[in-house]
Amino acid sequence: MITYLTQQLNLPLVKASNILTNFAGTASLTPIIGALIADSFAAVIRCQLKLQLLMNMYDNVHYALSYSACDPLAFDTSKWIALWQGMICITISAVLPQFRPPSCPTQQNCKEASTLQLSALYVSLLLTSIGMGGTRPCVVTFAADQLDMSKSKTESRSWNFFNWYWFSMAFATLAALTVVVYIQDQTSWGWGLGLPTVSMGIAILAFLVGSPLYNKVKPGGSPLVRLAQVVVAAVKKRKAVAPANPGLLYENRELDASLSFNGRLLHTNQFKWIDQAAIVTEYDPKDSTSPNLWRLATVHRVEELKSIIRILPISAAGILLVTATSHNQSFAIQQARSMDRHLSGSFEIPPASMAVFSVLTVLLGLTIYERLFVPIVRRFTGNPTGITCLQRMGIGLAFNILSTIVSVPVEIKRKAVAADHDLLNKPTFGIPISVFWLVPQYCLHGLSEVFYYVGHLEFLYDQSPESMRSTAIALYWITVAIGNYLGTFMVSLVHKYTGKENNWLPDRNLNKGKLEYYYWLVSALQVLNLLYFLICSLYYTPKPLEEAINKKEKADEDIVPDEVSSWAQNEPNVNEELELARHGMV
Repeated sequence: MITYLTQQLNLPLVKASNILTNFAGTASLTPIIGALIADSFAAVIRCQLKLQLLMNMYDNVHYALSYSACDPLAFDTSKWIALWQGMICITISAVLPQFRPPSCPTQQNCKEASTLQLSALYVSLLLTSIGMGGTRPCVVTFAADQLDMSKSKTESRSWNFFNWYWFSMAFATLAALTVVVYIQDQTSWGWGLGLPTVSMGIAILAFLVGSPLYNKVKPGGSPLVRLAQVVVAAVKKRKAVAPANPGLLYENRELDASLSFNGRLLHTNQFKWIDQAAIVTEYDPKDSTSPNLWRLATVHRVEELKSIIRILPISAAGILLVTATSHNQSFAIQQARSMDRHLSGSFEIPPASMAVFSVLTVLLGLTIYERLFVPIVRRFTGNPTGITCLQRMGIGLAFNILSTIVSVPVEIKRKAVAADHDLLNKPTFGIPISVFWLVPQYCLHGLSEVFYYVGHLEFLYDQSPESMRSTAIALYWITVAIGNYLGTFMVSLVHKYTGKENNWLPDRNLNKGKLEYYYWLVSALQVLNLLYFLICSLYYTPKPLEEAINKKEKADEDIVPDEVSSWAQNEPNVNEELELARHGMV
């Protein structure tokens, strides 16, 4: 898209980069809305899917919001259609010449796209963002719902669902970066954008045809309401005296049944002020099966809030990582455009296709990770997954730092060659340096994906409350959103305050800039971010699941449900199992 914005719409580099990062941020922010709807109400009423095919783009936002009372299949499909409409819109704008300014091959004194011409772009990006709001948080959880994702089952499998989910996504990206980008670069943008638009229509049809075969999990009510109930109850009982034995806190297995198919959350000693919500006082009916949840919350619901609070600092570490990698979609592509991209006398690699090296690294890296790395490391760690999610994420952050640092000498070399051939003031001329100098930074970024991004998804799914998994996955996209917005902010500040003569990020001629300084700045911020992540990981407490004591429970079915927590704490063998489960979970 950076090529389309700079070459077809004649936008300055910084403005085009900011449009893309803002779009990426918005598209990553809307998933929290879709996730809350999916986790809250999405299975209340079975809506007719055929109605979605009658939607038009003018009432798309209203229609999407009205689907808060529809089933997840209907809701997800409505969002896919919004995404499809966005793709149709941008394809039309690429085909019709009135939506583009006059061509500017010299890239000097170019006439930028007018407000009217940009409006078509903004509408298409807005519709795409709305569509992504429904699909991004739901795809992972919906796919996982088709499998048994309990701890015992996942440990017994020889494959990891999240590895193969990311593998399939990378494979689709590989097709886009090779076939689609080549058509865009060599044929036309109309064909290049039309092909994925047609493919999206076929994908929606396939999704609808397969709908009778899907396993649909009933949501457990609004997660935000439950979290708010716990906070309000804790505030109301802030002066109540907590029992010395946590087993006396309020439990209600029947009330929590719809929230804990794979096991209830057990009590932890962190954030004890939240435990106030589960204190049974003289004003609470002791035999009530339906208590006032704004005054009394179960331990499971209290632990849901604790789990969300615990994962927030860990997820926040992804913000600066996204900020650091946002330049791969803009500045790195512009670097590639200025370099020698010939594979033969007539064939040139499209600049955007350089990201294929990241994707190939992901495909190869995930295969090696699952088939070689995990079995070998498992022998030393005793962990069924080889390393914990937090360890995996930390390694990914380190690889991304290396990716940015490696970018520095490459940019210095590129400009040195340009200076040697008197090309610093000729931005449209190719510099006689191979584009393959950029391959190491792309490969290191691919390794970062293998470790951090997949580990982050698995961490959020595993450590979030069972009834809030779509919402938790949306946290992943929120970090992407904030990271992209922060990238826009950083680029704007650097461009504004580094002067006109020696601007680090010039509008038209990257050869006259100081891109390597920007890379150094980003690398320093990532080092600080890694230190922050290590500190958060050191103090992180994994969520304890009742599944850890299922074997003992099955051996004694007569145990009173409300006494399970206190019994678990008094049994030494169970405590030992629980501790093992805690340490092996992340």
